[in-house]
Amino acid sequence: MKDLSKELEKRKRQHRYRTRRITQGPQQVEMHIDNKDVISFCSNDYLGLANHPQIKQATIDAIKNFGVGSGSAHLVNGHSIAHHQLEEELAEFTGYPRAILFSTGYMANLGLCQALVEKGDYIFEDRLNHASLIDGGLISGARLQRYLHNDVSSLAQKIQKVDKTAEKLVLTDGVFSMDGDIANLPALSTLCKKNNSWLMVDDAHGFGTLGETGKGSLQHFSLSQDDVPIYMATLGKAIGTAGAFIAGSEALIETIIQKARTYIYTTAMPAAIAESTRCSLKIIQNEPEHRLNLNNNISYFRDCCSQADIAIENSQTAIQPLLIGNDKKAMHISQKLFEQGLLVTAIRPPTVPEGTSRLRITLSAKHTHDNIDQLINALSKLII
Repeated sequence: MKDLSKELEKRKRQHRYRTRRITQGPQQVEMHIDNKDVISFCSNDYLGLANHPQIKQATIDAIKNFGVGSGSAHLVNGHSIAHHQLEEELAEFTGYPRAILFSTGYMANLGLCQALVEKGDYIFEDRLNHASLIDGGLISGARLQRYLHNDVSSLAQKIQKVDKTAEKLVLTDGVFSMDGDIANLPALSTLCKKNNSWLMVDDAHGFGTLGETGKGSLQHFSLSQDDVPIYMATLGKAIGTAGAFIAGSEALIETIIQKARTYIYTTAMPAAIAESTRCSLKIIQNEPEHRLNLNNNISYFRDCCSQADIAIENSQTAIQPLLIGNDKKAMHISQKLFEQGLLVTAIRPPTVPEGTSRLRITLSAKHTHDNIDQLINALSKLII
């Protein structure tokens, strides 16, 4: 048997041991964590909707109507009218014929890959894709190839070397979760059309934040379902609730229902979560000020970094990584920030490549300029 204690001690020596902080209250900018009041700069609640009073009330009302648990899988008796209406509204919002709900984004990505390709087919992935996309490629049985980050010419070279008659699926993040940059979707779409390949975009960090009305990275580039046939996004980030969905053609969604094991063999999300998500979707469509506030904070933060000579990465999204490099130093700075009442997570390998440990700073629509000033002042003294 493997000596687990030795493995854990090795992680500690490498400064890669992971621990959990305990939150005591709702998800919001000002939080109480590990018995300390902090300003959070690490949440994916980009629009500040996770504790929105209307969404909370919608959840409470739905619990009164539907109870707490769904009781079974969607294909047994767990698929409620709330789930069905949310799927229809997500399809309409994203501009696709159909949408299907999953309990998590991880399950959506694994299920899609397993349903669509198999042994003898090919999957191509950006090297910096989220772990769920990588794992989806591995579990599918297809031959997995990874191309250079955001490098369409690298992908083209790999596609041209494989059997032209084979099924090909290209997977990419819309917004890369650890770098904050946006995939070159127009170029990827053109290449995939030319080579008769599926293109799937995981827009977990773009949905709700990018585009004129928050429809995500496709709207950001003025693309449609004809350009990206498979669209996936999560609901636990900018939407502020939980779960995920895949949008696509009628045939694609029906194929997922028939074949995706992570859909067939799991209990449906609570109907109350579907109802709270419906409420959140309405807020995003009717209250653009949340997205405008977020964009204002992104610009303000980047301007402050420039003035303070803090070398932030080139990201125009809510994800603003500050590369540190050394694992120990990244952990040290993160801890010093926490002691000053600022929660910023240190991200280390294997989540990011070796030598690129970083502070993953995320901005919210609910941050004030004073909050950002406090972070900038603290970083200025710690980044030497």
